[in-house]
Amino acid sequence: MNNRKQQLDAFERLLDIMDELRLKCPWDKKQTFQSLRHLTIEETYELGDAILDNDQEEIKKELGDLLLHIIFYAKIGSENGTFDMADVANGISEKLIFRHPHIYGDVTVADEEEVKRNWEKLKLKEGKTSVLEGVPKSLPALVKAARIQEKVAGVGFEWNQTAQALAKIKEEIYELEQEISHKDQDAIEDEFGDVLFALINYARFLKINPENALERTNKKFIGRFQFIEQKAKEGGREITDLSLNEMEQFWLDAKKDIK
Repeated sequence: MNNRKQQLDAFERLLDIMDELRLKCPWDKKQTFQSLRHLTIEETYELGDAILDNDQEEIKKELGDLLLHIIFYAKIGSENGTFDMADVANGISEKLIFRHPHIYGDVTVADEEEVKRNWEKLKLKEGKTSVLEGVPKSLPALVKAARIQEKVAGVGFEWNQTAQALAKIKEEIYELEQEISHKDQDAIEDEFGDVLFALINYARFLKINPENALERTNKKFIGRFQFIEQKAKEGGREITDLSLNEMEQFWLDAKKDIK
């Protein structure tokens, strides 16, 4: 592994490369905060995929791509005269020091949960008017729900026991069934959302990341469905030629073969 000087030298090298690209490369010269935004989101998802796959080499590469974007934004900020890389680094350093008084101050904490509660209280002292103010509006709904629940739990708004969270799921499912019987589509959608929200909350009590859990299921489903497609091809048929019973049998075979 590289020592601290080597790490700093590598970071400085990347800063120098960014300066040169911004000066000489036609594509890099044209980029703005707005033009890079969707690319940054894409890179973040690619990093997420690498983490889910536990592919260390790919994680390293995707972190490099994200680091490039951070430096790119800082370079544009310096050109605008608003901020530079030092401001970015110092800003997060000051925030970390302020939000960790149990490390840099005289506050004592008992465990991880108390650290998170203190974190939310300190954020309000920074001028935020709501605990939920920091939840990005553009987050995917599932991730947003999890972040909302984490944040309100940080100030004590949560069930005391796991069984209560499970009971809430059952209550919401019952309410969904009632609306389905009434055939009110708007109310059905509303209650369906409540069921999802309760499930996401229950995941927190089980110490499960719901986004990761759902993505694992997505990958598992894709693998099994592609197994069915492959079996159809091996028989000289298209998947649309298979009966539902045949698909279900291949699905059961896939469950045995694909773990």
